[in-house]
Amino acid sequence: MTESAPSGRDTEAVSRFVESFAAQLVEAGMPRMPARVFAALLSCDEGSMTSAELGERLRISPAAVSGAVRYLAQTHMVSREREPGSRRERYRVHGNQWYEAMTNREAVLKRWEVALREGVAGLGSDTPAGRRLTETLAFFEFLEGGIAELMERWRVHRARTFGPDAER
Repeated sequence: MTESAPSGRDTEAVSRFVESFAAQLVEAGMPRMPARVFAALLSCDEGSMTSAELGERLRISPAAVSGAVRYLAQTHMVSREREPGSRRERYRVHGNQWYEAMTNREAVLKRWEVALREGVAGLGSDTPAGRRLTETLAFFEFLEGGIAELMERWRVHRARTFGPDAER
């Protein structure tokens, strides 16, 4: 017999989704525990859980939860919130987490561009390595311009699709 969650959902189906989506995130480069925690948060109606709830849902240790949420918070995939009147933190995924994560990537691209410029200056743009770095720099500059334009298009599309009061 399939177990049901209080919401009437099939807990086995939810668990299969969490593990399947987490596997896809891992394949794309995300570490395994953060991927599982993120998928669990994404699949719960409240969009938030405490460390204890995550540990119980995923059958992982408090240390594994802590490391996973630290990674997810640093990459702007989740936020930490204090429960009113409590020392417990809740970890929340927002509707716009992908936007926030991509926006954060723009800052990473800028740092890479600075490092690449320094590399080109040090190696010389006329050397084979310098030419590779120059092309890599041009690629990141191209991406940066495209991401900014794409993010603006997403803001407009999101407002049209989900309304101007969509979760920010």
